[in-house]
Amino acid sequence: MTDETTAGIPSPDGAADVIDTDYTIGQDNLEGSVGPFGFDIHNPVFQISGLSVVAFVFYTLALPEQAGMVFGWLFGTVTKGFDWFFIGAANIFVLFCLMLIVTPLGKVRLGGAEAKPDYGYTGWFAMLFAAGMGIGLMFYGVSEPLTHFSTAFGGVSIENGVRTDWSPLGGAEGDQEAAIRLGMAATIYHWGLHPWAIYAVVGLAMALFSYNKGLPLTIRSAFYPILGERIWGWPGHIIDILAVFATLFGLATSLGLGATQANAGLNELFGVPINATMQVLLITGITAVALVSVLRGLDGGVKLLSEINMGLAFLLLGFVLLVGPTLAILSNFGTSLIAYFEYLPALANPVNRPDTNFMQGWTAFYWAWWISWSPFVGMFIARVSRGRTVREFITCVLLIPSLVCVLWMSVFGGVAIQQVVQDGYTLAQDAELPRQLFQMLDALPLASITSFIGIVLVIVFFVTSSDSGSLVIDTITAGGKVDAPVPQRVFWCIFEGAVAIVLLLSVGGLKSLQSMVISTGLPFTVVLLVMCWAIFRGLQSERAIN
Repeated sequence: MTDETTAGIPSPDGAADVIDTDYTIGQDNLEGSVGPFGFDIHNPVFQISGLSVVAFVFYTLALPEQAGMVFGWLFGTVTKGFDWFFIGAANIFVLFCLMLIVTPLGKVRLGGAEAKPDYGYTGWFAMLFAAGMGIGLMFYGVSEPLTHFSTAFGGVSIENGVRTDWSPLGGAEGDQEAAIRLGMAATIYHWGLHPWAIYAVVGLAMALFSYNKGLPLTIRSAFYPILGERIWGWPGHIIDILAVFATLFGLATSLGLGATQANAGLNELFGVPINATMQVLLITGITAVALVSVLRGLDGGVKLLSEINMGLAFLLLGFVLLVGPTLAILSNFGTSLIAYFEYLPALANPVNRPDTNFMQGWTAFYWAWWISWSPFVGMFIARVSRGRTVREFITCVLLIPSLVCVLWMSVFGGVAIQQVVQDGYTLAQDAELPRQLFQMLDALPLASITSFIGIVLVIVFFVTSSDSGSLVIDTITAGGKVDAPVPQRVFWCIFEGAVAIVLLLSVGGLKSLQSMVISTGLPFTVVLLVMCWAIFRGLQSERAIN
């Protein structure tokens, strides 16, 4: 999933050029106080979320089997009972963003009518691209297109009258070309307009109410048009606590995926055993590196790592594109986009679907995961987008990262599919998901070097995710402050890793990670739906005073 640093990004403090006089800043309750161990205690938000996370870690460690059963029950209950809700909500976010583009509300400028962009288009596009890079693309870049192609080509599987396959939209049994198109369309659906509309909603809310209304850079601020001064009380506390839980478990899921993939890569190159112990050691070691990054600060830590990672990501992408079937990959990029729009209405349909397993196990999980990451990426996008109009903001946030994701999936997934279809190379297809990237690279030249680069990418994305995630959670629990004490970020960094470890050690393993992101994503989806109405009212007030 996505991750990136906010290094080098200007603080929104005092940045509002136009403040609607109807929006009072009665935020004395957010000031907090510095308590024991250097923590900036922000009323109940830090205490409740922090103590809950500590209790969760100890419970899962003490009773791993019972916890695994609970997580499994949660995953089945939420995905089966609310799959329609996740899919329908994501559709609403896309339609809401499109509405803002075509209506006069799109003319509102973030930061006020006279605000100027902090970055030129080149730099801004680069940072939007950076927001789209992360462990998710490394983990699923090969595995998702290849998996959807394989299940779609295999067709429907029925056992005892029950559908057991995971193919999207019922598959394309025996039709290879149709299976490729459907597999790529399903992949792009999960990485295209819908997820980036989720991020655009949160990013727009945080930018609008921080830059234009002078409110703190935190989730509760977006609800001022609805709750008024109550956002400084318990309604606001609950909103921020939900945001903390969603972000924490979304991050833990990414860290868990990163650990399993790094373990698989080390096994491929050096014969390192694949087991829970090794994955725990990886999470522990990489969390320790993230702590060093926290202590070095943004410019000395995460910014440097992120620049290295972006360079390596471009290098690996370019290499696979050049040594693979280049013309076929570029052609696949265009045909995949066409297939995406062709299948989009069916894939976005929330009811009466023939592909229940795909809809629940893939799409519902994905939307919950993207929603849980929305405070993280939304804050990043907001902090680099001051001075843009709403129309400009929405259009670019939807299109630039989506196209980058499509390109990445078309290159890595396209090469893996071509290896199966043209060369009969099925090792990547037959491998477990964490190994598929390395099996695909193994069939290309310089496999040892590229696989090593892949491992480094996963690990450094892991570090920047942990550090940047600590910053975002810390900002939320500190009432929107971007300069909270370092010990507080250290606390969140340690417990992000601890949550990932205990979930991997529970009976369900990765399934437990998915269960918690689904469970915390459900209530936060409601928060985002209400946020759309708050944004609409906030933009209306901006139009009235400009």
